[in-house]
Amino acid sequence: MSRYPLHTIDTAPAASRPVLEQLQQAFGMVPNVAAKMAASPVLINGFIGLFERVHASSLSEPQIQTLLLTNAVTNASEWPVAFHSALALKAGVPRAEVDAIRHGVLPDDAGLAALSALARTLIEKRGRLSEADQKRFLDAGFSDEQILEVIAVVAASTITNFTSSATHPPLEAQFETFAWQASAP
Repeated sequence: MSRYPLHTIDTAPAASRPVLEQLQQAFGMVPNVAAKMAASPVLINGFIGLFERVHASSLSEPQIQTLLLTNAVTNASEWPVAFHSALALKAGVPRAEVDAIRHGVLPDDAGLAALSALARTLIEKRGRLSEADQKRFLDAGFSDEQILEVIAVVAASTITNFTSSATHPPLEAQFETFAWQASAP
């Protein structure tokens, strides 16, 4: 048995239940990573607050999903790769672009490629963006403010990625076609 139970709205600590209810309403189900995250009201409430802000940013949903999928692949986090592959396709990211990101390759679309490259660079360089890294992003048509928004997406995604890696949530049936396995380190 896992030390992190797969909570339901009924079994979660009281302070975690409103977030699970919110996720249930948004997705029609409680994602398993959130069910594991619910063991810590501090974690799940911090997560939802940041994600709400991310989804209210100037970035479009396809752009956000591109970032979230890139982050999951870069962090070798299997559950989030499957989940965000499905959500990226639902948001309108072309399958070829999703497949490219899943294989660690930049998308062909210049804007999505700039987002994906910046997210990967943030993770790989532990946030230490050079002036050249930032200029490449700005040259793709993005703003200084959006660099900071990408940092918020990476921070939010890191919560999901690290929780998934620590708690190993089972993959829901509807995401099994998007199952992904990290290559050995």
